[in-house]
Amino acid sequence: MSVSMYEASVPVYTQMLGALDRVLAKAEAFAEARRFDSKVLVQARLFPDMLPLASQVRIACDAAKYGVARIAGVEAQAPKFDDGEQTLGELRERISKTLAYIGSVPREAIDGQEERDVVVPLRERRLEFKARAFLLQWSLPNFFFHVTTAYNLLRHNGVEIGKSDYLGRA
Repeated sequence: MSVSMYEASVPVYTQMLGALDRVLAKAEAFAEARRFDSKVLVQARLFPDMLPLASQVRIACDAAKYGVARIAGVEAQAPKFDDGEQTLGELRERISKTLAYIGSVPREAIDGQEERDVVVPLRERRLEFKARAFLLQWSLPNFFFHVTTAYNLLRHNGVEIGKSDYLGRA
């Protein structure tokens, strides 16, 4: 039995964004219990030249949103977010909006699109793929990188989360 483009994208993004939302909720509770401003976590970095937690969450959401939209050929219809989130609650709202969007893209718009041309605009260049290669070689790896980095930032800062939280099975 083969795995469809839909099965390899929407449920995977949904599971992991749901898990990310739950670890952000644990981070809110962690900050509240220890009586510090959770904005410290929002701006946390593992190293000075790395992007902070807020950016990791934003990019993970965008990877999922544009991953689905590009495969379906509806990138122009994907919602635009302002990247101004300053709190864990605002980051959780971005995840919620992303989940709503990717859940709204019909399975029929994604399945069977393996050979669709996909272009990823970057700052100084463009990447060109067929949709299957885009999903498997760019979108999913990029998505997991940023979800994992967000998890690691929280764990590094003492939030009590583990592998089951990361996998969304807690």
